[in-house]
Amino acid sequence: MRAHLGAALVGVLGLAGVAQAADYPSGPITMIIPFSAGGSTDVIGRLLGERLSAALKQPVVVENRGGAGGNIGAAMVAKAAPDGQTMLFGTTGVFSMNEALYSNPGYAIGKDLLPVVYTASISNVLIVNNNLPVKTAQDLLKLVKDHPGKYTFASSGAGSSTHMSGELFKSMGGVDIMHVPYRGSGQALVDLMGGQVDMIFDNAPSSVPLVKTGKVRALAVTSQGRLAALPDTPSINESVLPGYESLSWTGIAVPAGTPAAVVQRLNTEFNNILRQPEVQAKLAELGAQATGGSQADFERHIAGERAKWSKIIVEAKIPKQ
Repeated sequence: MRAHLGAALVGVLGLAGVAQAADYPSGPITMIIPFSAGGSTDVIGRLLGERLSAALKQPVVVENRGGAGGNIGAAMVAKAAPDGQTMLFGTTGVFSMNEALYSNPGYAIGKDLLPVVYTASISNVLIVNNNLPVKTAQDLLKLVKDHPGKYTFASSGAGSSTHMSGELFKSMGGVDIMHVPYRGSGQALVDLMGGQVDMIFDNAPSSVPLVKTGKVRALAVTSQGRLAALPDTPSINESVLPGYESLSWTGIAVPAGTPAAVVQRLNTEFNNILRQPEVQAKLAELGAQATGGSQADFERHIAGERAKWSKIIVEAKIPKQ
């Protein structure tokens, strides 16, 4: 009798999940972006949010809840009702770095937040001050090897993709370059152009315009292949450090306990959006690439990135915050 009751209960819960998915969404959806407005994450999140609203025929309200490297916004979503009405538009740091960078980020991927879909990858660009005596990434690697500790690389903050791209370059190249963290990339780029720092591995959306106007010099990109926006700029992987790849990427997550049917519905809708030619074209303009895939694909991607960056964080002796 217990076995029959258990099976019946599973059946009822399964039907409840299907019914909830059929009624989904029941009202406006909130998309939490755990960073301030105006950055590449915000621009991409709002673009996809608009398309999701059209697909689901419900408003998608974007809320920027920045702070603590994305932890504040991510923790808010982790505590939200598990009904698919609140979702996180997270990044590399939120999904794969912060558990190694913070003693208590306030959430755990897989336990408190369920990955839904990998949405886009954004390359960084290794750019240098125009007066630095290098023309290629090979020149730069030789220069910093010959003068350990003399040269500096800026970042938009400790633990950011711009920081970790530099740490990966240092680790794979066996070089010593001093890290100078900023509170955002804006002032870092100003100081790079002014010569206060020597280089930065900056997000493509903000670095490409500076390269095209001649304000800085691009040596390489951090993706494995070249960018359409900078076709003459080689990748670090092809030019100097085989196997190098450092991407700032984005994805969707929902609170743990969200019905599987709702998660699958969201995965399907986002994949449909990411296949739209106009969405792919807009992302390309930003130096990004649409990704997509199954929920399992995203979980595997997160696991691989977490292992990679945790190792780099330990090697770089970055203290936990």
